[in-house]
Amino acid sequence: MGKHDIVTEKDLEHLVQLLDNKESGDTTWQHLMERTTSNMTYKAWRHEPEVGPIMHCSQTIFEDATPELVRDFFWDDDFRLKWDPMLVYFKTLDEFPQNGTTIIHWIKKFPFFCSDREYIFGRRIWESGKAYFCVTKGVPYPSLPKKEKPRRVELYFSSWRIRPVQSPKQDGQQHTACEVTLVHYEDMGIPKDVAKVGVRHGMWGAVKKLQSGFRAYQQMRDTENILSRSAIMARVTTKTSIAGSDSPLDQGLSSTEKASNKDGDSSAVQQGFDWKWVVIGGAVAAVCVLNTGIVGKALLLGAARRQAKK
Repeated sequence: MGKHDIVTEKDLEHLVQLLDNKESGDTTWQHLMERTTSNMTYKAWRHEPEVGPIMHCSQTIFEDATPELVRDFFWDDDFRLKWDPMLVYFKTLDEFPQNGTTIIHWIKKFPFFCSDREYIFGRRIWESGKAYFCVTKGVPYPSLPKKEKPRRVELYFSSWRIRPVQSPKQDGQQHTACEVTLVHYEDMGIPKDVAKVGVRHGMWGAVKKLQSGFRAYQQMRDTENILSRSAIMARVTTKTSIAGSDSPLDQGLSSTEKASNKDGDSSAVQQGFDWKWVVIGGAVAAVCVLNTGIVGKALLLGAARRQAKK
């Protein structure tokens, strides 16, 4: 298998299977939150398999957005440097215009108790009907050997289904809306309990940051005609046929969640932590700001430092 086939149909099948399991009502997926703003709807779930890292799934509906623009946004590493403070370096190691596969090198800046993390991943997009299936996974790259620092994250899977949907707006008008369903897991070497607390209490702030980044990208694309190389490669897709690609999920929010979470600026301060989270193309990474004199050192400086500085 050549490098251009490093992300294969089997990876696409893995994504589709995870989506099918989630949407079949699998009770192993724990509901985390539902939130709405004037131009976005967000839902999130978590799954803890017996073996392997925690999985997260989210469904985001962007109002006044097209699947093609959202697809380009998630692939555009040049623009990501402008809105994502954790991404400090990226380089395209290989690209294969025959099927759109690229191999990317990222270095992300982590909090003081973590060393920086390094990612080498392959990515590729399949197109089915009006939907895009964007697969990203960690891949080996022998010509760039691992170093002690930054620590390389080898187990990494972060993939999306992007498709047009009916807008949740109920004003009698037709609106363009786009749904992004993300499935993500990785082994960053951070203890699960630390990650779970951070995700649960900081996720919404991260999603709003992603939203602001997308709207800035939308404005930029309205005024500039020049695409980055990453965005150009996002347009090279592999045609396929996947059942259900064009049928939107149930977009209804429960009345209880609507009442409690409407435009929810939920507090990210819990148990002495001010959790600030950044979503990295679906990957969630913790940035902890200490509240002096309150932090439980056994949790943060003990478990996290022992595991995350490895």
